[in-house]
Order: sequence, then C-alpha cells, then structure tokens
Amino acid sequence: MDDLESIIMELLVNAGAARSEALSALRLARSNDFSGAEQAMGQSREFVKQAHKIQTQLIGMDEGSGKLPVNLITVHSQDHLMNAMVIQDVAEDLIELYRRLPPAN
Repeated sequence: MDDLESIIMELLVNAGAARSEALSALRLARSNDFSGAEQAMGQSREFVKQAHKIQTQLIGMDEGSGKLPVNLITVHSQDHLMNAMVIQDVAEDLIELYRRLPPAN
C-alpha cells in the first residue's frame, strides 16, 4: 500500500470510529446513561477532528489542481466522514431530547 492509500485508509478508519461512537452515544442516552453518552460523543468528536486533519492534509496535497487521483476508496472515505458528521449533529439533538423525557418506569 502506498503512502496516499495509507493516508486515505487512516481517514476512513477515523471517520468510521467517529460514526460508531456517535451511534453508541445514542444507545447510551436511550438507556438514560447521559454521562456515558457525553463521553462517547467526546470520543466521536476527537475521531472527527483527526479525520478532518487528514482531509485537510489531502486537500493541501491536491492544491485544488487534481494532483491526487480520485478513486473509489477516496470517495468512500469522504462519504464516511460526511456521514459521521451528520450523525453527530443528529445525535446531539436526540440526546438532548432524551434528557427531557421522563425516566421510564
């Protein structure tokens, strides 16, 4: 695997981990574990931060001039990052809604 593929795979792994942590946060909030949900969301944000750094590195390497090849794994990694960020946004709102619900008996 060349350096570019390694960088793209690192982006993919971080984005996937961010998505998983955000979904885990939702499950924890649904069971009224808001401390755990916040911890999972914090982890999710850290993974997105790392993925975003990698994305910025790739953008810098490309310099907007098509220097980097666009292949399926590159598109897939970008899709994972976008989905992770959307899930984070939705998860934050849903966690807040779960907080407002009365505890289940």
